[in-house]
Amino acid sequence: MAGKTKKTVNLALQGGGAHGAFAWGVLDRFLEDGRIEFEGISATSAGTLNAVAYGWGAMRGGPEGAREALEALWREVSKAGALYSPVRQWPMEKSWPGAAALSGLTFALFSTWTRMLSPYQFNPLDFNPLREMLRSCIDFEELVRCDCVDLFVSATNVRTGQVRVFRNAEITPEVVLASSCLPNLFKAVEIDGEYYWDGGYMGNPSLFPLFYYTKSRDIVILHINPIERDEIPKTAMEIENRLNEITFNASLLKELRAIAFVVKLLEEKWIRDEYREKLKHVLVHSVRADEALKDLGVATKFVSNWEFLTNLRDRGRETAGRWLAENFDCLGNRSSVDIRMAYLQRGGDQTKKD
Repeated sequence: MAGKTKKTVNLALQGGGAHGAFAWGVLDRFLEDGRIEFEGISATSAGTLNAVAYGWGAMRGGPEGAREALEALWREVSKAGALYSPVRQWPMEKSWPGAAALSGLTFALFSTWTRMLSPYQFNPLDFNPLREMLRSCIDFEELVRCDCVDLFVSATNVRTGQVRVFRNAEITPEVVLASSCLPNLFKAVEIDGEYYWDGGYMGNPSLFPLFYYTKSRDIVILHINPIERDEIPKTAMEIENRLNEITFNASLLKELRAIAFVVKLLEEKWIRDEYREKLKHVLVHSVRADEALKDLGVATKFVSNWEFLTNLRDRGRETAGRWLAENFDCLGNRSSVDIRMAYLQRGGDQTKKD
């Protein structure tokens, strides 16, 4: 936008199924604002869908092209979900917020089914509606030549248990499917003779590519899975929901601990000057979904009707608007979150210090 200072940052996009529409809203608001440009985007699962849509749209039409591509992607998600989603939103949920738990009924039945049978049994032909959906709204032959943003897509190697990060020239529909492959729903995705599951198990998303392969010091983490919950889960559904959140936040928290350690070394001058220039002093920022998505659980990650998705988009836009007002000036200057206080010491990292 003319007359406004633009700042370049890196973006980290978590996975989270249909809740990824919240991230769509955040991106849409950032792009509408026009003051933030993205050098690199590291993404996993639903975050990968947003990342490739952004890259495809931006290379064709800049920020407005990216906004259009994101909306087109989520419209296709909604259309596919109308036919194939295993979880349905009850009519009263649209008018009564307290009825969100009703989606849990169909999810519970579906979850029980996937514990009894593997996708190699109930889906032997490996049908995945995302495959055709992706091909219909993104030209991957063009996307591999994208030079307007560095994309880093994480998937978990089933055999080694390690994360693999795919870059622009490697991204195909199969890479996106691998990054979002829940093993209880789909067969492992084969790429170059190796098999992959959802990247969220080992990198949700991976932050290290943003340290090594980009120049910007700022990393904006866009959370989908709430870090904290005030209530202790007691029902089977609540326990499964919280376990899902903790599991898919674990790898991110470990990387944040590593960042906090390096920042401490740099700020307290524990490293000799000749080595300091080899380390990047990362500035961390966080767009949290704890409050915005607190009424939702694991079941609604499978709900994909358009009304629900646009509601999540609007929640994301509202959250992003507040974040910009409160934190934009921090970009390029300082972290807007204290990693230890925000992630590592809130009822957790209480190791006694001498």
